[in-house]
Amino acid sequence: MKRPALKDLTGRRIFVTGAAGGIGRATAALAAARGAELFLTDLDEDGLGTTAARIRAGGGTVRYTGTADIADLDAVRAVADGAHAAAGGPMDIVMNIAGISAWGTVEHLEHRHWRAMVEVNLMGPVHVIETFVPPMIAAGRGGHLVNVSSAAGLLGLPWHAAYSAGKFGLRGVSEVLRFDLRRHGIGVSLVCPGAVDTPLTETVDIVGVDKQSKAFKRLQAGFRRQAESPEEVAEMILKGVERNRYLVHTSGRVRAAHGLQRAAPPLYALAMRAMNSATHRLLRRAVLTPPAPSARTEPPAPAGPGGPDGPGGEPARQGKGDAR
Repeated sequence: MKRPALKDLTGRRIFVTGAAGGIGRATAALAAARGAELFLTDLDEDGLGTTAARIRAGGGTVRYTGTADIADLDAVRAVADGAHAAAGGPMDIVMNIAGISAWGTVEHLEHRHWRAMVEVNLMGPVHVIETFVPPMIAAGRGGHLVNVSSAAGLLGLPWHAAYSAGKFGLRGVSEVLRFDLRRHGIGVSLVCPGAVDTPLTETVDIVGVDKQSKAFKRLQAGFRRQAESPEEVAEMILKGVERNRYLVHTSGRVRAAHGLQRAAPPLYALAMRAMNSATHRLLRRAVLTPPAPSARTEPPAPAGPGGPDGPGGEPARQGKGDAR
């Protein structure tokens, strides 16, 4: 089956995760401006309400909003039920945009960081895929699936081991689904942004680093100088959907590095070693003493208040403002 043309989004049903801010909000707003009917979710209820209100005030259509932690399968199932009921059927386009970030060296990362990156950034999209894509297949109308990964899903970026665990995993899922779903007329886009200037740049958990240090402030300023806006990324996402493009780059630097990785692996390895050394040199005065081994081997707290998604634990569940 051939994928339907999606150049015109008028009346198309689009489900967006992470819609409370950052890339998710920008993509939802742009799709609404192009005539799409929106079905939105995020853990941040207030931010989600703000997004919906702004879109409606601008003349856009939001058919459904539902608060959920995408790491919770039951919560995603409830949102899927609500969205499908409001739509009277399946979605035309499903966008996995929500995510969280935590970076750090292996001696500073704790089990909860590794676990949260996989639960939210990999299993979250899997929960959405298993609840939204089968109805699309059953309807036989085709459609499109967007999975937002990261430059850290393509490259060996410094201090990104835990973050890359989820983002490389999502890349693998997308690589298989681009072929599995083709016979059903469902296209797949894997979006791999570089730096994106969103609120998450202020709250990203960089483990083992004093975020008030001058060294960190210099790194943060450099990040912002090369970052794209969420609106620019949203434009590239919708262009990728329109053209049925699998790999969607939003950064020329990331595109070049990925090209180097494929065309000249030894040169790529040298470049990554240089980047890693430069990062350590820049932040060496900001690095804190690693926690004692006993502190890093304690079992993680359960989800909920005081756990990974509650006020007593980090990284907190957040809407997508992915710093990438």
